[in-house]
Amino acid sequence: MILTRACDIIALEQKQARVVSIRKEDVKMKQPSATTIYNAALYMRLSRDDENYGDSISIETQRTVLRQYASEHNLRVVDEYVDDGWSGTNFERPSFQRMMDDVKAGKVNCIITKDLSRFGREHVMMDYYLEFVFPEQRVRFIAVTEGEDTEKGLSDFVPFKNLFNEWYAKDTSRKVKTALRAKFNAGERMFGYAPLGYKPHPEIKNKLIVDEETKWIIEKIFMMALHGDGATKIAHALTREKISTPGYFNYIRYGTFAHIYAGAPADKCYTWSIKQVRNILGDETYIGHTIHYRYTRVSYKNKKKIRHAPENLVRIENTQEPIVTEQVFRQVQQQIASRHRTCKNGTTQIFAGLVKCTDCGWTMIYDVSRNGRAYYRCSKYAQGSHRCTMHYIRYDILYAVVLERIRYWIQQAQLNEEALLKHLEKMIDKASSTEAKKQAADLAAARKRKGEVDSLFARMYEDLISGKITEYNFEMLSKKYQAEQEALSERIDKLETSLADRKAQTLNVEKWVKLVRQYIAPTELTAELLNALVEKIVVHEAVKDEDGIRTQAIEIYYRFVGKIE
Repeated sequence: MILTRACDIIALEQKQARVVSIRKEDVKMKQPSATTIYNAALYMRLSRDDENYGDSISIETQRTVLRQYASEHNLRVVDEYVDDGWSGTNFERPSFQRMMDDVKAGKVNCIITKDLSRFGREHVMMDYYLEFVFPEQRVRFIAVTEGEDTEKGLSDFVPFKNLFNEWYAKDTSRKVKTALRAKFNAGERMFGYAPLGYKPHPEIKNKLIVDEETKWIIEKIFMMALHGDGATKIAHALTREKISTPGYFNYIRYGTFAHIYAGAPADKCYTWSIKQVRNILGDETYIGHTIHYRYTRVSYKNKKKIRHAPENLVRIENTQEPIVTEQVFRQVQQQIASRHRTCKNGTTQIFAGLVKCTDCGWTMIYDVSRNGRAYYRCSKYAQGSHRCTMHYIRYDILYAVVLERIRYWIQQAQLNEEALLKHLEKMIDKASSTEAKKQAADLAAARKRKGEVDSLFARMYEDLISGKITEYNFEMLSKKYQAEQEALSERIDKLETSLADRKAQTLNVEKWVKLVRQYIAPTELTAELLNALVEKIVVHEAVKDEDGIRTQAIEIYYRFVGKIE
C-alpha cells in the first residue's frame, strides 16, 4: 500500500511537470490522468449509399477493426452501437442517441469509430461534438483508420475531412437521385413493399406481378365503388367481413408494420380505415401505371418528406399488369368527384371546402331546410357538439356577397392595374412595415448575441484549460450558454422565415393581380373561379342591433394576398 501511494505521488508530480511545460495554445483537450480507465463504445454506421464500397466498410468489417484496436490498446468495450441504413447527415439515429445517453449517464467515456465519416457527415455537427460536447463530457474520441485521437490532439486536417465528408454526402445524394430517375423512366418501381393485389416479381428486380391471393380484394373494392358505395361504406363492409388490411398482409409476409400489428388485438388486422380505401381507389397502380415523385425530401441533410406539386409528378404507363380496367377506374373517379360536389337538391356545390367558421375554424357544411332554402352551418356544431354555434348563413346571401366582391376586384384590375397594385402593396406595408422593422432589428440583435455566446464558449474553454475557472463553474456556465444558444438559433430561424415571407408578399401581389386579370366581368360563380381566386371564406356569427336588424360579417381571403380591404 505504501509503495502504491508513493508511485501515485511520483506519477502525479511527473504529470504536473508535463502540464507546466505544455503551451496553452497546444492543448486541444483536457488530458486524462495516466490511470484513466476507458469504457469504450464501438460505434458503427452504414447507409444505403455506402453499399458501393462492398465489404470494405460493412458493419462486420467495422466491428473487426474496432474490436482489434480496443484489444491492442487495452480499452474496455462497454457496448456496441450500430446504425445500419442511416445517413451520416442525420444525427437522430437511434443507436447514436442511445450512445450519447450512455455518455451523459457516465457509462461511456471513449468512443471508437472506423473513421470520421462513420460518426457523421455534417461538418457543423461534427465540430460541435469534437470541440464542445466531448471536451465537456471528458470523452475520448478515436477514428481508427485516420489516426485521429482527441487524447493526442486532433490534426489540423480534421475540419477539412469533415467538409469533404459532407460534400461526399451531398454528391452521393445527387447521384442517387439521377440513378433513381433513370430507373423510374425505365418503368422500375422503387418502393419499399408491393401494394395490395401485387407481389414482387421472383426474377425481375423492381417489377410487380399480380398476387392471385389478394387480387380479389382490389376487384371487390372497385366493384363496390362502381355500384355507388362510398369509401366509408366500403371500409365498414371490409371490416365487417374480416378481410385483412394491406398493412397486415405486409406484416405477415415481410415483417413490415410490426409496430402496428405486433401484440395488437386480434381484430386490428381487419380494421380498415376510410383513408386506406380512398388511397386504393385513387391509385393508378391498379390500371398498370406507376406514379413517381409524389414526395420529395427537403434536402440531403433533412430527410423530412414533403408532397410534390402535381406538375412535378412523373407518370410511367404500363409498368405492370392491371387488375381493373381503365374504364372502370375512370368511372369510379367521376363518381367520387360528383359525390363530393353534388348537394341534396342535385345542384353542384361550388363552395365545397372554402367556407369556414370564424370561431372554431371548421369547414361549414351545405344543407337544405324543410322549406327548400339552402344554407351553410358549422360542421362542428352539426355533429352535436355545442362547443361552437351554428353560424348559419343563407346560400343565396353568401353567393351574392362573394360574387359582388370578386366582380369588384376584377373590375379594378381591368380598369387600372397599377392603381390596384399600389393599393395592395400599401395595404401590406401598412400591416407589416412597422413589424418588419422590429423583426429586422430583433434579428440583428439575436445574431450579434449568438456570436458573443459562441465567443464566450471558446474563452471559457481556454480558461478551463489554463485553470482560471473550476470545472464546476465551467459545466454550470456551459449549460447556461448552451441553452441560450439553442434559444437564439430557434429565434433567428423564425425571424428569418418571417422576413422572407414578407418579402415574398410583394411578388404574391403581382401574381394575384395577373391571375385576376384573366377573368372579365363574371356573371356567375363557378367552382373553377372560386378555387382559382379564393383561399377561404370566413363566416362570423350573426348579431342583432337594438332595432332587431340582423347583420353578419363575411371575410374573403384571396389566394396569395389574403384579406383585401
